[in-house]
Amino acid sequence: MLAIALSALLFIVILVIVVLIHEAGHFAVAKAVGVKVLEFGLGFPPRLWGVRYGETLYTLNAVPLGGFVKLAGEEDPSEPRSLAGKSQGIRFLVMAAGPFMNVALAFLLLTVLAMIPQDVAVGDVKVLEVTQGSPAQEAGILPGDIIAAVDGHTIDNYSDLRYRVNLKLGAQTSWLIHRGSQSLTVNLVPRFNPPQGQGATGVVISTSDYRIESRAEPFWRAPITGLQRMVDVLVLTKNEFSKWATGGSAPQVTGPLGMAQVVGEVAQAQDISVGERFIAILSLTAIISLSLGIFNILPIPALDGGRILFVAIEWVRRGKRISPQKEGLVHMLGFVLLITLALFITFADVSRIVRGESLLGG
Repeated sequence: MLAIALSALLFIVILVIVVLIHEAGHFAVAKAVGVKVLEFGLGFPPRLWGVRYGETLYTLNAVPLGGFVKLAGEEDPSEPRSLAGKSQGIRFLVMAAGPFMNVALAFLLLTVLAMIPQDVAVGDVKVLEVTQGSPAQEAGILPGDIIAAVDGHTIDNYSDLRYRVNLKLGAQTSWLIHRGSQSLTVNLVPRFNPPQGQGATGVVISTSDYRIESRAEPFWRAPITGLQRMVDVLVLTKNEFSKWATGGSAPQVTGPLGMAQVVGEVAQAQDISVGERFIAILSLTAIISLSLGIFNILPIPALDGGRILFVAIEWVRRGKRISPQKEGLVHMLGFVLLITLALFITFADVSRIVRGESLLGG
């Protein structure tokens, strides 16, 4: 019970950090451009505590699953120092600042993670079997071949190969193969939805003669690695939805309850060291922050992206605005739809937890 409570507390801390960063982006830019900030709230009402500093009320609320910044005149330009009364460019900056800060936090964490030494299994990735009719068989890969690189990236273990393959589902990949004293390059296209038990490429592999190495990026290269890992997360997410679109299983979409489950499983894992657990928690925080930033920038009413969409429509119409009443109604409908979606996702999370299923594949 104590472990569950500590895991829940850890998740709340992560969520608070990610939400604070998001709302601080809106808050700082709004203050900088002269928009009146009425309230900066952590959590959702009912209100537990509040203090006014200057013109802004800072509140702590009972539901620790989000936060908000309440700005004067978000849809009504007639209010003094209103957001809606500002130019299109300024409104865009205020609305985009929250998602930008989440992406920036993810980039910072992934950059730091790249500089932390981590133990990696390094060995020869040998092909044991090749499935008949698979992309690997059609490319001419044979049992006994050593997979040295994919698209110029060195392959040292199974995880490396799986990662590189999953990034390029449905796209051509170039493999460097060692066959005895020969080195050759073959091209193949990993499949989105392969027959059961075959995998995307149709190879069965093992890592032989492996050793453990401690690896870390130098500080000057770490930002490049952090940026690349951010891009990789987005590509992997896109590929999961592409699998679904081509007849595969639906991607696992999860909400706060599911994220809390993942954090708890990592925090309570028995087969990893404290250092590995810390690295995993930082990685999860980065992914949660990146996901929040990307989701909020989508052009969905009630989200930051939905409000940016109205600014874009105004720009296309050469400054002619949609009435505040109509915009407010659209955002209200969007909010209702988002709440409905959240309820469905929460139900799916609860059902999965009751069945004892793990999002980590355990």
